[in-house]
Amino acid sequence: MRGAYGPDQPYTEMAARALKLWKKYERRWKREFLHRCGVLWMASAPDDSFERGSLGTLRAAKIPFRELSVPQMKKRWPQINFEGITWAIFEPQCGYLDARASCQAVTNAFVAKGGRYRQVAVLPDGLENKRGVSLSNGSKLKADRYVFACGPWLGRLFPQAIGNLVRATKQQVFFFGAPAGDDRFSERRLPVWGDHRGKFFYGIPGSGRRGFKIADDTRGPEFDPTSGERVASAEILRDVREYVGFRFPALKAAPLVETRVCQYEQTPDGHFIIDRHPDNSNVWLLGGGSGHGFKHGPAIGEMMADLVLKDGTPDAVWRLERLRKA
Repeated sequence: MRGAYGPDQPYTEMAARALKLWKKYERRWKREFLHRCGVLWMASAPDDSFERGSLGTLRAAKIPFRELSVPQMKKRWPQINFEGITWAIFEPQCGYLDARASCQAVTNAFVAKGGRYRQVAVLPDGLENKRGVSLSNGSKLKADRYVFACGPWLGRLFPQAIGNLVRATKQQVFFFGAPAGDDRFSERRLPVWGDHRGKFFYGIPGSGRRGFKIADDTRGPEFDPTSGERVASAEILRDVREYVGFRFPALKAAPLVETRVCQYEQTPDGHFIIDRHPDNSNVWLLGGGSGHGFKHGPAIGEMMADLVLKDGTPDAVWRLERLRKA
């Protein structure tokens, strides 16, 4: 959960709204979803355009941050090797989110308010020719309006409207175990961090649930989210180990305790899709998270509800036509 996104984009403002809404729902449901251990953006010369470009948008959105010098960082986080880093942005009110727990909380709240939750698959037949919604259990669903937020499967359900405008890429995540009794790499003493030196690596400190997380944010190869084998690559692991040993020297020999293969639902320009189906005006399509969608969830939900209930028109940056023209 972060506000830094570089210049000229809508996401910092959206993140500011999401931060307020995460806090609101945490109070309402008496649960912590956002672990506010801070986010550190390590900037390297000569290309620190992402970090420099983020300063103005962070100020405009009123997301708290500090610019830190290398001596300040070394004093605060001596467990990090800051070689090649020239300065940083630190966002103290940001951190990382518990995705599964927050999704379950939303479901529980929806059902408590009288909503009905059904875990069944939607079949693609008829979705694009107004024949209704057929479900995998043989039943049909009829409603005034439909919202399809199907992640990497959105293009498969809507091959004409979406097709390959949403593409799943294979993203690999690694978790390492810190030395026994060493809490320097826990969320109590380390922030979430991003490093644009060379490849873009990012990570989340360890917690009582998981080890020290690190991933290469480079977009991976195309991946089948249904049948793709979720086995991590030895080559990517080698690069990650090399980086961990360089940037976090005490973890050079740390054991690998877990790997995950996830996927990004990538659009060609990295922006979300929030729009009506071009042929079915009562069908709304929501997707293209492109690796950064979840943190904006409360703000997107608020926006989507307003569009659907008020029969609104989405901003141009979200519309499908921008991708069709490209």
